Formats: sequence, structure tokens, C-alpha cells
Amino acid sequence: MKPTSSDLPTDRAAIGQLLVRLLRQFRAEMFEPAADSGYGDLREPHLQIFGNIYGGARLTDLAGRAQLSLAATSELVNDLQQLGYLERQPDPQDGRAKLIVPTERGRAALSDAGDRVAEIEEHWGDVIGRARFADACRALQDLLDELERR
Repeated sequence: MKPTSSDLPTDRAAIGQLLVRLLRQFRAEMFEPAADSGYGDLREPHLQIFGNIYGGARLTDLAGRAQLSLAATSELVNDLQQLGYLERQPDPQDGRAKLIVPTERGRAALSDAGDRVAEIEEHWGDVIGRARFADACRALQDLLDELERR
């Protein structure tokens, strides 16, 4: 028999709501110290770029990773370039293409963001217990890996 909405647990929100609300909470906590840390010029949409740059990428690859249109990706990259976080360099594999790479300021922001993620994970682990948090993260990673494999 096909499951219906009446089969969903009543003691928690549906998975989509949980994921969206957690993402909002995560982003709010990421930006909480931003201004005091020298990153008051960043906006939440910039996270889509920073979270997918991996040290350097072509615009089309970055758009695919970030799941954004080329136009939206280009606008965000242009913002970050004007703010001094990113720059465009010739792609050594194809001289006609450009790689988008973090500048020194961008690498510092990425490093600080990584530290902030570690702080958030520690905080969330303290909230529900570190073992439960680790189990939840492992379950989500396993689910993503399996869904992507299929």
C-alpha cells in the first residue's frame, strides 16, 4: 500500500520542514558573529558560492554545485569579486575559460567559516548530546550517499 500523509509521524515535523528549519538555524548561527569578525559585507546567499567553491571552479561548475542558475551564480560571484573575496584567473587547462578562486581575503573567510561550522556542530552536539548529534549526521550522510549512488 502506498503511504499517505496520515502515515507521517505526529510527534515531529516532516523531513522537508526539519531540513529547511535546520538550514535556517545554521545560517543564522553562521552569520551571528559575521560583522564582529570583519565580514559584515557578506550576505546569506553568498554561502551558496563559498560552500561550493572548493578552492576554484569554472562558473558553470560552480552553478551546478550550488544548484543556482548561471545568472544568479554570476551575480553572486560578481558581488564577491567586488568585495575582494574572489577573483577570476585563466584556467590552466583551457586558456579561454576562467577559474573563480578565493583571494587571500576569501581564503581567510573560508577558514573562519570552517571554524564557525565546528563551533556550531559542537554547540548542537551539546544541545542534544554529542553521540546523538554524531549519529544524526552519520545517518544524513549515509542517506545522501545512498540516494546519490542510486
